[in-house]
Amino acid sequence: MLEKIYHTSLSLLTDLYQLTMAYGYWKSGSADKEAVFTLYFRKAPFQGNFTVACGLATVIDYITNFGFSDDDLAYLRTLTGNDAQPLFDPAFLDYLKNLRLTVSVDAVPEGTVVFPNEPLIRVQGPILQCQLLETPLLTLINFETLIATKAARIRLAAQKDTVMEFGLRRAQGIDGGLTASRAAYIGGGNATSNVLAGKLFGIPVNGTHAHSWVMSFDSEWEAFQTYADVLPNNVTLLVDTYDTLDGVRNAIEAGKKLRSRGHKLAAIRLDSGDLAYLSIEARKLLDEAGFTDTGIVASNDLDETLIVSLKEQGARINIWGIGTKLVTAYDQPALGGVYKLTAIRNKTGSWDYKLKLSEQTIKISTPGIQQIRRFRDSTGFVADMIFNEEMPPPLPTTMIDPLDFTRRRTFSLAVPFEDLVVPVVQQGQVVYESPTIHEIRERVQAQLAQFHPGIKRFTNPHTYPVGLEQQLHELKTNLILQLRNG
Repeated sequence: MLEKIYHTSLSLLTDLYQLTMAYGYWKSGSADKEAVFTLYFRKAPFQGNFTVACGLATVIDYITNFGFSDDDLAYLRTLTGNDAQPLFDPAFLDYLKNLRLTVSVDAVPEGTVVFPNEPLIRVQGPILQCQLLETPLLTLINFETLIATKAARIRLAAQKDTVMEFGLRRAQGIDGGLTASRAAYIGGGNATSNVLAGKLFGIPVNGTHAHSWVMSFDSEWEAFQTYADVLPNNVTLLVDTYDTLDGVRNAIEAGKKLRSRGHKLAAIRLDSGDLAYLSIEARKLLDEAGFTDTGIVASNDLDETLIVSLKEQGARINIWGIGTKLVTAYDQPALGGVYKLTAIRNKTGSWDYKLKLSEQTIKISTPGIQQIRRFRDSTGFVADMIFNEEMPPPLPTTMIDPLDFTRRRTFSLAVPFEDLVVPVVQQGQVVYESPTIHEIRERVQAQLAQFHPGIKRFTNPHTYPVGLEQQLHELKTNLILQLRNG
């Protein structure tokens, strides 16, 4: 998919320091040292509690097509250091030319509901290769996960109504628009206005017309009648160019003509004004004229909070066109995912576990080859436990809150569970069969249905229990004490 869009190598889609570190590993003879890196985020977005993992298919695409082209290497030869001499040894560039990824990647499937500090992606292999993947993986996962989460929140607010993503014109460039359209559909959207996204990803496309269409005619009535004549099987009329309720009446007249020809007025669209009041009055006019099955679309800088408010006011809107605040993640423009070294294979063949220390507790990383075990009962999901795969949890097993070690929970043999991190790439070869975008979208809703409603609240959401398995908690604590004590 990436090649279809860009038609070029994307291996330079990285920060310079990834390449300089790779050079350092190569130059010092440690390029093939086996390491494990873990990608995760520290805080759920939008002041919520849950997050929707998204972007794995793009990551697989990137890894599959990874390689430095002749043009990439020619550019790298032009880079110089502070002494105006070449930054990289020509032999290193020859090494990059022949480099093929042999890493193994394990990840949480797209569409899975996840929580802070849980491993979304785990990369294991030669440290040079793992390092080169840091920036692109964060770029691909952070944004799609953010937008999918925003869309899932909008879906919760809209309930069973139709949600259409209208954001391309406000997106952060071409890639921002395409990526947002994909993630928005996965999170719960029904369609997009983005035709290229429809072509590339198989997302249903939909749309209306602009005010300019109405303004180009001598009257609104003429504009509606002409539109209905031209596209009788796709008529949604924008009614607020002049007087909104007069626009509804003109739409009804166009609808009558459509009906006489065996077609229907699919919907009207409100894009300004008091959406609650106007939708209620529009519904009355439509129903009185016999257009009870004509929908009412609303747009105009909507998000989940406004949707909830409009529903509380009795708005009769049943189709929501969401643009700017969805595709730009307007109220939180970044997820803040990080990619940390968590283990290195030593000379004896065993693992040395690594931890990033900080004065801020939230920034202290967790060591180990991490896996997520999700427990459930008859009501749904009840807790997630992070454990080190090299130290399998005993049964029964105890989970400890990483921010309060006195809060503990023990799970017996009878509690069912599933491990969420699954093999995706093994030594450079893809072993994971990616589901379709429609299946990923269905997974999101199936996942959300298994969580207590309080976890999905927009205001002061309930905290879903996530903790460290006791052995991993003790490993982390001991490493912190060792580092602090010098």
